[in-house]
Amino acid sequence: MAQITLVEAVTQALAYEMHRDPRVVVFGEDVGANGGVFRATDGLQKTFGPERVLDTPLAENMIAGIAVGMAAQGLRPVAEFQFMGFIYPGLDQILSHAARFRNRTRGRLSCPVVYRAPYGGGIHAPEHHSESFEALFAHIPGLRVVVPSSPARAYGLLLAAIRDPDPVIFLEPKRIYRAATQEVPDDGEALPLDRCFVLREGSDITLISWGASLKETLQAAEQLAGEGVEAEVLDPATLKPLDIHSIIDSLEKTRRCVVVHEAPRSGGLGAEIVAQINEYAFDLLEAPVQRVTGYDTVMPYYQLEHVYLPDVEGILAGIRAALDYRDGGRQ
Repeated sequence: MAQITLVEAVTQALAYEMHRDPRVVVFGEDVGANGGVFRATDGLQKTFGPERVLDTPLAENMIAGIAVGMAAQGLRPVAEFQFMGFIYPGLDQILSHAARFRNRTRGRLSCPVVYRAPYGGGIHAPEHHSESFEALFAHIPGLRVVVPSSPARAYGLLLAAIRDPDPVIFLEPKRIYRAATQEVPDDGEALPLDRCFVLREGSDITLISWGASLKETLQAAEQLAGEGVEAEVLDPATLKPLDIHSIIDSLEKTRRCVVVHEAPRSGGLGAEIVAQINEYAFDLLEAPVQRVTGYDTVMPYYQLEHVYLPDVEGILAGIRAALDYRDGGRQ
């Protein structure tokens, strides 16, 4: 079995589901003839034709709205935005229509659309190309927000997203599009949505991260292991709805927690995770939950990306703050 990258896993999942289900239609800017700016749809138009893999104008509001209409009429549209930073013109269609369709029709109609977008920093891109505003979509009732962190999870979660009867925001961390390879059986097996994945078991502290930041989080956990500290690493994968039950299960073992994400700190998903931990598992904690995040500023240009993005040392500092907390104060 060949090793494939995350972006190749996206292509593989799209191709599998298009073969399996003739209702699946892929469209967006440059997704057809060029195969997408990151080549995530490479070869699909040649295989399935221009009626099922459509190039669109540079009109994000139109892309988002057409997807709603297609879904309402029985298709399974997969709409691509070239970058998360370009998605904002489509927010009215996504928030006011796609997310509300089931409620508006009292369950008579659903909106099985997947909105895909590369997101996050780390590739030396210009402004509007490195956004990490997943919390914006997680705040909207009716939307499911999914972020894969490996080729296998990209494949299985995208299949599940396309098969889901309601709208899914599927954010692909472009920093790890080609960072690693993995054997991914092209067997059509979807992974469960709304479930955390335990990437590493441990008993001393729980580390929660998603997307590209999991790379550094796992590296920090490996370094800790050399110091005799065993960290449990969780990948929520589906950020909305959040699998708080798996997080609580982990905290019953570890009693300490650090949340890592590259999005800005204020109002980020880390704050929501901390709030739910405090609400449902406060009595389990032996230290305040720490957050290691991006900054409350616009993502800087590429010369300063490495300063903005959480690194291993920053994650280790957050971990040590949680581990060193004793008897109501830091020791």
